[in-house]
Amino acid sequence: MKRSLFSVLLLLSVLSASAQKTRSLFNGRDFSGWHIDVPAMDKDSSVPSPFIVRDGKLVSLANPQGHIITNASYENFYLQVEYRFPGKPGNCGVLVFASKPRVLYDMFPQSIEVQMQHKDAGDFWCIGEDITVPNMEARRGPKETWGSVDGKNRRIMNLTDNSEKPLGEWNTMLIECRGNTIKVWVNGDLVNYGTGCTARKGQIALQAEGSEVEFRKLELTPIKKFSK
Repeated sequence: MKRSLFSVLLLLSVLSASAQKTRSLFNGRDFSGWHIDVPAMDKDSSVPSPFIVRDGKLVSLANPQGHIITNASYENFYLQVEYRFPGKPGNCGVLVFASKPRVLYDMFPQSIEVQMQHKDAGDFWCIGEDITVPNMEARRGPKETWGSVDGKNRRIMNLTDNSEKPLGEWNTMLIECRGNTIKVWVNGDLVNYGTGCTARKGQIALQAEGSEVEFRKLELTPIKKFSK
């Protein structure tokens, strides 16, 4: 589904109408409001953090693997993320509805991952939670393989190709969490839409997993009213 003038105007209208309520989750200086969860740092205090602040941006250096997670939990919100891979392409993700720590690989929390991996942005990955999308078997594989734990088919493929910008350029991802539904746009394209999520509230996390990623915007807008 290619981006259209209508979809772009719709997103601009949503964000503009809610602008007075929008707040940044990252202050550009330090990690106030967040904490870092990296197993390798537990074992060796000399291991450097994979998360730094550089030139006002939150940067995931990819290794050692883990995540940075908000102290607060959220429900019914838009999350606008501007990110790029400044060097080689790689893997990363935004985790929403995060709760129980380290349920996957003794590392990542129970959550729904919104994939940022290059060429796969907008895939859902189930981590101890689940979600339903149209054409489920076509996008996830045979039903008997589905699951939300390691060894099961946790990936639900997105709806589009070529929604991302070339490497080195900034991408805009908009995630709408409304009740137990999640919608994702990348650069104006609706790339995924799921319903019946097994969670409705939780923390927000960013991964360190595979490649350096820069974040220059992490803005959250509450949704005050919605249809269940």
